Amino acid sequence: MSGIIRTKLSVMMFLEFFIWGAWFVTMGTYLGKSLQASGTQIGTAYATQSLGAIIAPFIIGLIADKYFPAQKILGILHLAGGGLLWYGTTVSNFEGFYPIILLYMIIYMPTLALVNSVSFKQMANPNKEFPPIRFFGTLGWIIAGTIIGKLAWEQNNTLVLTFKMAAVASIALGLLSFTLPDTPPAKKGQKTTFSEVIGLESIGLLKNRSYLTFFLASVAICVPLAFYYNFTNPFLNEVGMKEAAFKQSWGQWSELIFMAAMPLFFVRLGVKKMLAIGMLTWVVRYVCFAYGNGDANYWMLIAGIVIHGVCYDFFFVTGQLYTDNLAGERFKSAAQGFITLATYGVGMLMGSYISGPIVDSHKTAAGHDWQAIWLIPAGIALGVLVLFLLFFRDKNAIETRPGLDIEEPSAAVQI
Repeated sequence: MSGIIRTKLSVMMFLEFFIWGAWFVTMGTYLGKSLQASGTQIGTAYATQSLGAIIAPFIIGLIADKYFPAQKILGILHLAGGGLLWYGTTVSNFEGFYPIILLYMIIYMPTLALVNSVSFKQMANPNKEFPPIRFFGTLGWIIAGTIIGKLAWEQNNTLVLTFKMAAVASIALGLLSFTLPDTPPAKKGQKTTFSEVIGLESIGLLKNRSYLTFFLASVAICVPLAFYYNFTNPFLNEVGMKEAAFKQSWGQWSELIFMAAMPLFFVRLGVKKMLAIGMLTWVVRYVCFAYGNGDANYWMLIAGIVIHGVCYDFFFVTGQLYTDNLAGERFKSAAQGFITLATYGVGMLMGSYISGPIVDSHKTAAGHDWQAIWLIPAGIALGVLVLFLLFFRDKNAIETRPGLDIEEPSAAVQI
């Protein structure tokens, strides 16, 4: 791969996640302060991510993979997405904003798979060449949060600028996409079935009791996960944290650090302990949020943020690798698509619709009873952990390949 292509792919990956990170983290705060949205409405807005994740495989599997070059679809989707994001800044109520963000997420979520397709097509050895390029995606998310925090858009109630910033970046990526190397449709002329699109070919894995336990735990743990993605930024701003979006980006640095250390943990801990530690860390995070504040327990807020690497990597990345090893060569892609659809689609969708009413039910004259709110997802995560420990039996270590070959899910969130 030439230096020019590598640079273009790195910029593509940077912008892909910069766009998402520019508005997603702080949308709850924006909706609450600028559009006077309720917790239920905020949860409904975040549910559009899950709806997009559910629809994305059909756009990729039935359209992109069969008829059009990936880079051109990527360009069209981002140009359209940029226009939608900018238009969203002109509406002044949630009723007008919701259909815009819903349509945007249906457009955006398929691009997560498209940037991977464009990247892999240019690589002779994806195991070694992809991670350095994917790093720029996480960096893009971090830079977006840093800009928002350092420019004090949260404190100044100017978060509408996050959508304008994302819109400009989306248009830039749309234009860049048309200069990317040609990535012709992978399944041109082939017949694609419904079961192939959603990964049902791998459903036989659920006959394995341990994998069924893992699968159900993965869906269930996404319910408390939605509380974090939907309401952490409003919570941190309400309790008085300065530069909240910037400090939340520390979680992505943590993710990178623990990702690099994953092979060492695999060898020493094995599948069951890795997954259990990941779920336990979600409990710890929510307890930290429940008892943290802007004064003496400020350190608990920071701790709840920086353990993100353990929360995400130990459960979701370990789960990807566990699925990959169990599925084998024939069904690995279908299995990754199926688990992604179940977690970030169904699981997160349930979490988004559950979290909003709970936040509303704990509204007070001064804001919210956040301690009571955060103890609910902590309790859910603890319940999932206990059931997982009781029924999961596979204690073997994951077979790791050189370069820690972690497949990127076709439409997953990696935050």
